[in-house]
Amino acid sequence: MTSLIHSYTYLQPSAVSESAAGRTLALETSGGATPAGEVANPRFFHGFLTAPAAAAAALLTVADVAATRYYQPAAPASLDPVVTADGDRLRMESFSGCCGVYARLDVLAPGLDGDDVGHGTTNVDINAPLRRALTRIGGLDPLQLTVGPDELEVTTFDGRFVEKQVPLPERWLRGFAEAQVLAAGFTLRAEIPAPEASAFLRTLPRPTLRSSARTTRWVVPVGGRTLRPTSRPSPDAVCLPGPERLPALQQVLRHATTVRVYAPVRAESGAESDAAAVVWEVQLPGMRLTLMLSQNASRGFSGEGGVLHDLATGATADDADLVSALLAWEPRIDVAELARQTGLPAERVRAALTVLGTSGQIGYDLAEEAHFHRHLPFSAGGAEARNPRLRGARALVAEGAVRLDGSLARVGKGDHVHVVRADDTGRLSCTCLWWAKYRGGRGPCRHALAVSMVRDTTTKAAR
Repeated sequence: MTSLIHSYTYLQPSAVSESAAGRTLALETSGGATPAGEVANPRFFHGFLTAPAAAAAALLTVADVAATRYYQPAAPASLDPVVTADGDRLRMESFSGCCGVYARLDVLAPGLDGDDVGHGTTNVDINAPLRRALTRIGGLDPLQLTVGPDELEVTTFDGRFVEKQVPLPERWLRGFAEAQVLAAGFTLRAEIPAPEASAFLRTLPRPTLRSSARTTRWVVPVGGRTLRPTSRPSPDAVCLPGPERLPALQQVLRHATTVRVYAPVRAESGAESDAAAVVWEVQLPGMRLTLMLSQNASRGFSGEGGVLHDLATGATADDADLVSALLAWEPRIDVAELARQTGLPAERVRAALTVLGTSGQIGYDLAEEAHFHRHLPFSAGGAEARNPRLRGARALVAEGAVRLDGSLARVGKGDHVHVVRADDTGRLSCTCLWWAKYRGGRGPCRHALAVSMVRDTTTKAAR
């Protein structure tokens, strides 16, 4: 697995400090993107958190996810969370070390009392002393929050610079893209009071060094009040894949009012292989905490392949560039408005957003049923390099190895030919080993992608 080395430079460590004016949670920023361009240490907010104990517990959860490998646990290795300010809220996001758990804290306007929230994306320093300090925040005493340095005049003379050389796996970036594609297909399946959710989580297994990567449980929502375990999947059941990862929410539930569970609508098949990703969203005073679990504890979001079809046959680079120029850290991306501004059909706008998602520029908020904008230091043009199936499909097309024959296609040459078949709905299947193993559960194989590319080109040429 390849990694990029990112250098984070903070003016000083993030910390909780006490003074005559009260407590302050200072989150130090590293280099980030803003409307004015790249800034070494941007400042996004200064004011108060209206629910300090809940905010501290939720931020600690996001930090804990970044420091944990739930599959094949190893020594903690943390990536500093990404923070996006978009004018009316702050979003703090992280992935687990195994890339199978995604966490996001949305501190909304009612949760903030102070200056206007800025616009931009950066990383914030999360260190061991800060973690310990967050566990001690409680009660009703006010807590100031600064995101970014208080004094931009701070220099290196006091030696307080903090530098971190962080290996950033490419799968972490791909996880941002895949998570938003999956979430956009989820629906609300259950809404239960926080005490009931807390009681249910206490019945789940705790993560251990021997945690099974194949543990899957199923629950059925009952009367909008609780979740009942069930022995087998059914159309009204919700999957809990790798449920030993869910107790990460336990520390915030005492501050919560409601927990919502989102998942894809299940088919009638009822097979164990129908395990699916799930989202638990915790409603907090002025905040939301989202925890998304991958389909299996051994599977990171980075390998799901949900973006490949749009990358292969959807928006061109020009579409993505056009849409990107109109994004400005909006908390809600209005597809219809983007279609009006760009003159593109809505489906091409959505495909362009998928392309931009491969560079981490797009997320999805289930509570608001809308995409949002962030800006990570990657280009959408690198998507192909990060997706070997896409590269393989383009190579097959370039070699002339795709031969269409009605609903069938033969892909390959010589003794290595696979048959790709389209069913009545247009869904493609293949005779290759990838399809036999995953049955489309991790996106299309390279042969199906190549067929989609050729058919898309043929259709456009016939117009």
